[in-house]
Amino acid sequence: QVQLVESGGDLVQAGGSLRLSCAASESIFRNGAMGWYRQAPGKQRELVAYITNGGNTDYADSVKGRFTISRDNAKRTVYLQMNNLKPEDTAVYYCNTNPPWVVRTTYGSSYDYWGQGTQVTVSS
Repeated sequence: QVQLVESGGDLVQAGGSLRLSCAASESIFRNGAMGWYRQAPGKQRELVAYITNGGNTDYADSVKGRFTISRDNAKRTVYLQMNNLKPEDTAVYYCNTNPPWVVRTTYGSSYDYWGQGTQVTVSS
């Protein structure tokens, strides 16, 4: 069974910090690279950070220097430390594999699996 459970979102003022957590099922976590994505109202979902099984990381330019992704393999959990938050960081944040986990049905179709996400709202 695949599962992704994000938590830690909140309403914060600009300049504040938040730490997001994502608990993943074993089948997803052992895949390797994990990422944090976000989707703002009216915008496409975008990858903001990812981390490989070996701990290599990369970030979108918009969050570089402010966000830090990490993972605890023993807990099957991925974290996103977000500092110096800006109003433009407001979005629903999701974690997933990179690329996103694909579920294949018995009917031959497939779709990307996503958790429920966690809302981050940054006020100015």
